[in-house]
Amino acid sequence: MKYKMKKLLLLPVIVLLVQFRTFAQCGEEAIISTSKTEYLNGQNVLERSVDEASTIEISKTQVVIKPGNADQVMTGTIISQTCDWKTPYTEGLSVIKARFDEPGVQHVTVNIKGEGGKVTVLLEIEEAPDKKIRVNADKFVKK
Repeated sequence: MKYKMKKLLLLPVIVLLVQFRTFAQCGEEAIISTSKTEYLNGQNVLERSVDEASTIEISKTQVVIKPGNADQVMTGTIISQTCDWKTPYTEGLSVIKARFDEPGVQHVTVNIKGEGGKVTVLLEIEEAPDKKIRVNADKFVKK
């Protein structure tokens, strides 16, 4: 009886640890490096692609996008963030909602999806629903 009680008491602790590991990535800082940018229409159909080295840096409060043109850095303030990663930086999903003030105010949803070991980032701009930007991560690491 005593042994069964210990097992029952240990179960919630194990569940909480697994959940913490799954959501811990949300508070972590990360850098995503890419070499190609794809521009999609509102139906996710590829319209054009550009070979360019870009980075997306994610901190607890900001998303910083540095496209191929190093002079054009875009910084957004994170409004909300949800995460569900089974394997950090490999299998899972993060959804970040951010507000970018330059150029002009833009509300952007950043979807970071890991599937089959491949990480894809899709940027959806609320003010331009007919345009989306997608990049495949060459590298996705904890900062």
